[in-house]
Amino acid sequence: MLEEARERRAHLVFLDESGFQLTPVVRRTYAPRGRTPLVEAWHRKGRISAISAVTVSPKRRRPNLYFRLLPDDANARGEDSVAFLKGLKSRLGGPMTILWDRSRIHGRSGLVKAYLAKHPEIVAEDFPGYAPEANPDEGVWGWTKYHRLPNYAPEDTAELRLRLCRELSDLRRRPELLASFIRHAEIPLRL
Repeated sequence: MLEEARERRAHLVFLDESGFQLTPVVRRTYAPRGRTPLVEAWHRKGRISAISAVTVSPKRRRPNLYFRLLPDDANARGEDSVAFLKGLKSRLGGPMTILWDRSRIHGRSGLVKAYLAKHPEIVAEDFPGYAPEANPDEGVWGWTKYHRLPNYAPEDTAELRLRLCRELSDLRRRPELLASFIRHAEIPLRL
């Protein structure tokens, strides 16, 4: 599939979704001996679903990140995948090879199938079900949740949305980190 994308001079697009809740992801932290650290949080409802894609341009071989945050408490659905693909298509221009998991909001969604049928310049491939770690976009979510937002307890979804936009925008400006996600996923690309 990578060779076919290279021959077509297509952008590689590694796409995935994730969710962020108001309840923090609790991680180990440090405190003075004998003082157990406390994370001030309580169980609150509220979440933000997100879609992102790590892309690699066919000419410059430079990774980039595109993302979209969905409305509060919304689950990602087929129409969200189509809207995201439309946005990518307009930004990237030219052919794309999309690599994603076997989620039902991807290749099995009727809306997504119809969109892909109208756009033969977009080729979609599924990652094997047994290898989700093969998707470099998983690195985006792992980095964001476990390195940038651990123990973070926002007051509301507006605060969470603002912080997510800032963190993902900052990550977008770090192509060397995005390239490390591709290397970690063992995708054989020269970047």
